[in-house]
Amino acid sequence: MTAFLDILSLALILAGAVLCLTAAIGLLRFRDVPSRLHAATKPQVLGFLLIALAVALSLRSWPVVAFLVPVVLIQLATAPLAAHIVGRQAYRNGTIDRPGLVVDDLDESRRTPPGSGG
Repeated sequence: MTAFLDILSLALILAGAVLCLTAAIGLLRFRDVPSRLHAATKPQVLGFLLIALAVALSLRSWPVVAFLVPVVLIQLATAPLAAHIVGRQAYRNGTIDRPGLVVDDLDESRRTPPGSGG
């Protein structure tokens, strides 16, 4: 059973590393902000989760699991929030192709300056 868990943790670390690598390549290769945000959040977070699971399986210790659970939860909370903030700022800067948007929920807020009450 120990050998099986070691092989499983090795496979999870390899899969997580490949996902993190594809996220880094996507950040370099994609040209527009939404594509880069997708590459920065989705595969990177899944890769991190796989690596954290592999560490927990490899060390087989409850203190390690207790340490990894908040780290994973913080990662799950901050990655989408950071992507949302970056995407919103890119929209305000005009670096997002507005005609290419299917639904533009921020169009009304763009016409009304912040803090104007309208």
